[in-house]
Amino acid sequence: MAETFDVIVIGGGPGGYVCALRASQLGLKAACVEGRGALGGTCTNVGCIPSKALLQSSHLVDEANHAFAAHGINVGKVEVDLAKMMARKDDVVKQNTTGIEFLLKKNKVAYLRGWGRVAKAQSGAHEVAVKDDKGNETTYVTKYVVIASGSDVTPLPGVTIDEKQIVSSTGALVLSKIPKTMVVIGAGVIGLEMGSVWRRLGTDVTVVEFLDVILPPMDGEVRKQMQRILEKQGMKFRLGHKVTAAKPGKDGVEVTLEPAKGGGNPEKLNADVVLVAIGRRPYIAGAGLDQVGVKVSNRGFVEADENYQTNVEGIFAIGDVIGGMMLAHKAEDEGVACAEILAGHPGHINYDAIASVVYTWPEVAGIGKTEEQLKDAGVAYKVGKFPFTANGRARANGDTDGFAKILADAGTDRVLGCHIVGPAAGDLIMEVAVAMEFGASSEDIARTCHAHPQLGETVKEAALAADKRALHI
Repeated sequence: MAETFDVIVIGGGPGGYVCALRASQLGLKAACVEGRGALGGTCTNVGCIPSKALLQSSHLVDEANHAFAAHGINVGKVEVDLAKMMARKDDVVKQNTTGIEFLLKKNKVAYLRGWGRVAKAQSGAHEVAVKDDKGNETTYVTKYVVIASGSDVTPLPGVTIDEKQIVSSTGALVLSKIPKTMVVIGAGVIGLEMGSVWRRLGTDVTVVEFLDVILPPMDGEVRKQMQRILEKQGMKFRLGHKVTAAKPGKDGVEVTLEPAKGGGNPEKLNADVVLVAIGRRPYIAGAGLDQVGVKVSNRGFVEADENYQTNVEGIFAIGDVIGGMMLAHKAEDEGVACAEILAGHPGHINYDAIASVVYTWPEVAGIGKTEEQLKDAGVAYKVGKFPFTANGRARANGDTDGFAKILADAGTDRVLGCHIVGPAAGDLIMEVAVAMEFGASSEDIARTCHAHPQLGETVKEAALAADKRALHI
């Protein structure tokens, strides 16, 4: 007799394990299937966590090289022990993955080790087969199935990733030596974050982007400011170009690029390492969805309604596999909402109040609408902006690049968006996220007493500036 569950979640990433945890908290017998050998998915193992560990380490190197002297700290020549830096990163990952496993055990969630697929769709009694690393397959029965298998690296035609000379974000996290030169294909979040890591450690980094701008989802003013800052730091950009080939050899990789819109001659760039970072695509291979009739879009995303229900009763999907903002925190909230719906509770996410953050330095953060989106929609709005150069704490810290910008409805003053380039932007944006969740106005933020001296005063001053009454500029 097959073991029976109320819900089996296929995928142990941020969306999957959180969904299983919340389902168990609500009284459902839950299981989480994961074949990687460690919980946490891409984010914890080869994404968010290891990249932030290296970003922090490389930031300290950069500070020692370029900022300590201004504080009266003379350290001389800074030497990087890359092996030790990588070992620290690996330890951070292990702490997180083992922590997640502990959480599942604490909350009585069954951890099914192996690759899961929906073997049979049958209302109220779906069958999920789990194959372990030895090839043994065990079948379980469940009332609900949640597909949370995440995403994978998007390949680039003409470029073969070998994770040695031509790497994805995964390979870029485990390089054994600091390359002298690197070409990054893609000026999105992953490309700029990993490019920043290696630039800080001494690599000459050139970023090639098909579009004419970096960070395409972000507010236009933010994009321009951030490009100027990164160029000042030493990062080079080839915007409006496409890579048509990358050929590895004993002396590095020869990269061929052409103008994105055509009309120009091919150019050659040579680099020790090429990083392919053009985005991610849903990963549903082997999940058995086609066999049981779950609808998938022509782009490979699982189709689900506002309650995360697919076209097959009892089979749900969350996170990167359903598209939208492919972010760990978005997947987590969808996992919680989905579990609550399965348990008979209301589940809701305000997708207009989900922040995006780029963990370069300075950081970039955005939430809600951009100016371009508001203009396209014909929405009348007002802008409040305040620079970090006028913030006392930023001056004291020596981190004055960037600004905070708040967009509010011209009639109601309701906050429609916020965009920040600056120190700790990812933390500062959360004040606005809470405000937007409660339907706050820019006046509400402006009237809230902010501690002094703090970077958050920049957000307050931006809110004041929306009404043309900033105090410190």
